[in-house]
Amino acid sequence: MLHLDRLNRSIIGHLQDGRKSFKKIATSLDISENTVKARVRRLEEEGVLKIAGYVDPESMEGHQIVYIGVKLKDMDYIAKGEEISRLRRVVSVGVVMGRYDLMVTVHLKHGFGYLEFLSEELSKIDRIESIESFLVYKGCNIKVPYITDENEMKEIGG
Repeated sequence: MLHLDRLNRSIIGHLQDGRKSFKKIATSLDISENTVKARVRRLEEEGVLKIAGYVDPESMEGHQIVYIGVKLKDMDYIAKGEEISRLRRVVSVGVVMGRYDLMVTVHLKHGFGYLEFLSEELSKIDRIESIESFLVYKGCNIKVPYITDENEMKEIGG
């Protein structure tokens, strides 16, 4: 695992403004632009950092976030979490303590709502004992990666 030294943490801090250039970061930290590029590349390769555009789902018509608490029939938490994380429209999965074993964040949209997610995606996962859903009616500072589906990419020529 990559060591997050002070310089790595500083670079990541500057990247909170995702549009800040490597040159500006280098100048601010009094290091070379090549050092910033190399550090960022290494952080990405190690899976520590991912640079992406995030959206407010409430700002897009027909988009919604749902949190799903999942109780499993056995204790295969990590494997099941990884399996669920690969389902369509899943933003994240956390192995949690308490009433549920997993907490799943799903970004739904018009044409692929909650019923479709349950019947077409979550139903593929065996050994689920129960689920409880929490539909977000109003979010406070919720930002998620914008997920484009295969059909959507075809529509826009991608």
